[in-house]
Amino acid sequence: MTRSAMPAPKPGLPLPCAEPQSLGLAPDRLPRIAAALNAEVARDALPGAVLMIARRGQLGYCETFGHLDPAAQTPMPVDAMFSIASMTKPLVTVGALMLSEAGRLAVNEPVASYLPQLARMQVNPPECDGSTGAPTVAPLRAMTIEDLMRHTAGLSYGRGDNALYQRYPVSSDVASSKWTGAEFLDQLAALPLHYQPGSMWEYSLGLDVLGLVIEAVAGMPLARYLEENLFGPLQMRDSAFTVPPAKVGRYAKALPVDPVTREPQALRDGTTPHKFDCGGGCAVSTAADYLRFAQMLLNGGALDGVRVLARKTVEYMTTDHLGPEVDLAKLNDYPNIRGYGFGLGVAVRRSAGRGGMPSSAGEFHWAGSTGTYFWVDPAEELVVVFMAHAPGAIRYYHRQLLHALVLQALV
Repeated sequence: MTRSAMPAPKPGLPLPCAEPQSLGLAPDRLPRIAAALNAEVARDALPGAVLMIARRGQLGYCETFGHLDPAAQTPMPVDAMFSIASMTKPLVTVGALMLSEAGRLAVNEPVASYLPQLARMQVNPPECDGSTGAPTVAPLRAMTIEDLMRHTAGLSYGRGDNALYQRYPVSSDVASSKWTGAEFLDQLAALPLHYQPGSMWEYSLGLDVLGLVIEAVAGMPLARYLEENLFGPLQMRDSAFTVPPAKVGRYAKALPVDPVTREPQALRDGTTPHKFDCGGGCAVSTAADYLRFAQMLLNGGALDGVRVLARKTVEYMTTDHLGPEVDLAKLNDYPNIRGYGFGLGVAVRRSAGRGGMPSSAGEFHWAGSTGTYFWVDPAEELVVVFMAHAPGAIRYYHRQLLHALVLQALV
């Protein structure tokens, strides 16, 4: 897309606007979206949200729901800021691929080529629980940059049952709140991998490691690198790794009680800096900013005359990278990616069936544990961004609900 191809966006909006029906969005069906999401707010399952839908490069739907701060009953503004958690991962993946295009990073190169402190990581054998001092075996091959991007490095989060999981940080947020980047790598280097690299998909700290690879190659903090090379060029004005003081009034709040468990819940305050810019889950953004990022991917790497990635690089990123040699048992544990493959930083739909929700083959997406979600459907020329602070199990239901609501409105 170039600026001459269509009108410029209105102030505060990420793309040029168009009448929904001109984009193949049915005016008589779109109201179902607001009815369903407002019902979620009314039953205290959703504090508030911002939803944007673009098709054919133009914004056809932009609505807010509920409250920025449920306690104060502050209406949700369209420019509300959210902690996007794991939706940081696609941003960092694009940052690494930009270095690859510049000849400074190779996707199939061992991670230790850039972070030598990880060169001696061993592998936990299947018969061991990974307790401290338990025997380990040598890796059959080194974990690569691709392994970090597609979650096949043998790393994990600390969310499993055996002793080795208990030794891993439970989340990117916890790791970056506790340690500096150097300290995090030292902690990781002392642990064994769960599996032989390339043998199993498991959601992991791999993108946090990738962010530190970027820092090592670029010679600057991850936040600065992304600002200079991605956020700035794409005019993602509210994307960063900490909410600045001037924007605190736009930072959304979560419900005080989990709507499923009825237990108290809280999100880490995004106005407090982490000890390192964690590539796995520490960014903050808005629906408008992320829509520009996602539209850039749908456009094949460019937006408004600014090229971020080459078309072939975007194809490479958003193609399934999991062959028959990769065990997908843990991927299939996630209700919204059952039947998906995985590209670089994003899940990739293998067929129109399965997945627990309607979509197209080739659709790619990712989400955040805070309740944020986006997807790109190239077959439908469709981009959807949903921003909410609704953590917990309810977020899996909201993802299914959104697919049903948005796709039923397509003509």
